[in-house]
Amino acid sequence: MTELPLFDDTDVDRVLCVVAHPDDMEYGGSAAVAKWTDEGKKVSYLLLTRGEAGIRDMSPEQVAPLRAAEQRRACTIVGVDDLEILDFPDGLVEPSHELRRAIARKIREFRPDTVMVTNFELKARWGLNHVDHRNAGIATADAIRDADNPWIFTELNDEGLEAWKAARLLINGAEPTHAVALTAEHVDRGVRSLEAHQIYLQALSDHPAPKDMIPSITTSGGELAGVDYALPVGVIDM
Repeated sequence: MTELPLFDDTDVDRVLCVVAHPDDMEYGGSAAVAKWTDEGKKVSYLLLTRGEAGIRDMSPEQVAPLRAAEQRRACTIVGVDDLEILDFPDGLVEPSHELRRAIARKIREFRPDTVMVTNFELKARWGLNHVDHRNAGIATADAIRDADNPWIFTELNDEGLEAWKAARLLINGAEPTHAVALTAEHVDRGVRSLEAHQIYLQALSDHPAPKDMIPSITTSGGELAGVDYALPVGVIDM
């Protein structure tokens, strides 16, 4: 018996993925992105930091451009050509008005019907969640409402960015309510997109191999949804 209904993405046309760091989308989310871009849906990535504090033995000045290049390669694998990387401080992201304004600005510019984030609870499936993940998710949830309110961040109105309402929020890695059905090819591209973060992953000695990790996530999701492969997601109507 299936436990998760399949997410009906027929009405999804434009997806904005908001995450804290390079590589955050590649833990299952990019496999769903591969599906959507194959179907002609427009997908944009907004990274809040450059991930410059992510490699202990390399300076931030070395790491930031390296991780940006790896993220661009990961995006290419899953068909994303709209990548924007902001300059909020890695490891010190706060759900501030400044951050909410930056996300709301992107929402009004890109005009998505769907926004995707990663789990922003205190606990994640791998243990205690990173503070940047938690604050990025909270800020994004608030910014979705901000973007739809013409009386918040009115300077965006002055720039010609009219209020825009995203219809739904998808959360990857949280308690799932639905599953995005995938094919083996989507899963393979999800694996390769994570592998694109080669130097970053090499610095994590205990990190599972992408070829094991992503199929495990999507096979387990498929079992819950009654299909071969699926990405479990939480879906919140906004």
